[in-house]
Amino acid sequence: MAQRSGILTAGSWCVDNNKTLLVWPSEDTMSTITELDRQGGGSGSNMAFDLKRLDPDFFVETMGIVGDDSDGQFLIGNCDEAGVKRDRLAMIKGGMTAFTDCFNSLASGKRTHLYFPGVADALSPDDFDFSTTTAKLLHLGLPGAHKTMDGPWGHDSTGWATVLRAAQKAGLKTNLEMVTTTREKVRHFGLSALPHLDLLIVNDFEIGAVADVETRDGVQTLPDKIVEALRKILELGSVSIAAAHFPEGAIAMNRDGGLFSVGSVAMPANEIAGVNGAGDAFAAGFLYYWHQSHPIDEALRFGHAVAATSMREVSTTAGVTSVAETQKLAKQWGYRPAPTLKS
Repeated sequence: MAQRSGILTAGSWCVDNNKTLLVWPSEDTMSTITELDRQGGGSGSNMAFDLKRLDPDFFVETMGIVGDDSDGQFLIGNCDEAGVKRDRLAMIKGGMTAFTDCFNSLASGKRTHLYFPGVADALSPDDFDFSTTTAKLLHLGLPGAHKTMDGPWGHDSTGWATVLRAAQKAGLKTNLEMVTTTREKVRHFGLSALPHLDLLIVNDFEIGAVADVETRDGVQTLPDKIVEALRKILELGSVSIAAAHFPEGAIAMNRDGGLFSVGSVAMPANEIAGVNGAGDAFAAGFLYYWHQSHPIDEALRFGHAVAATSMREVSTTAGVTSVAETQKLAKQWGYRPAPTLKS
């Protein structure tokens, strides 16, 4: 086979119904919706469209399932418009596409997601076939959002492990996108996947949950605890690069013992419309630079740059722009100091 190139995004495909509120309401009260937006969502969708917005010529392929309803047609149309290869994005006859109602509070800056799984509950390892893909890396997610994949499959504790193993056997590098849920669930899914991962690019809570290390003190991220968690991740699995991002910066470690710490982009507060999709955008930026063989610290900085551009819009991917424009904005806004490490 010719040298592999591009990224295969797989797993969660849903529609995000983004709703901006003045304030998140208490029960039995009302709050005004000030803005509505419909976009693709989920790890498969967000990564695919982020990469294509960064570089329209970059090869992106996807796998997953959607319903044959209007939401499914909407997602298929988005793929075709962006140039995402979607031969293996199957439409399930009579099925309803997964959707998420995403509420962004202007008062608090926080977001709340209400998720309807639809056909996503039926996604299984049987829906993944890596025999013909020429992509270099599989970006897979989201554990906790797919009932069948979340359960045991064959001799594996989860279907996620089955799919990741099959991808590695087919010659792909692998990365897992996680969803912030309970600490116990994140650890369970993470430990199941670790033996079959080449990269793990997640947030500070998720890295701490998988490694069983408290990386937050309730107020802020604890950089030295992030380092402790990264070391444990490298000890527990086959990961060659593990990275954790958080609002102030990002820290990564590789299997050669390299430790990398960078500050996030100092984006002006008045430029921020919402943080929905910022984690996916960080992963897209990091993986794009990783794919192009940039140094790890540069990949971390570019990940934060892409995350910053994404926060200019309420929806997950609309704010992401070209590589050149992303670099220009990051230079204009500047970077925060890198987190100080004692380790």
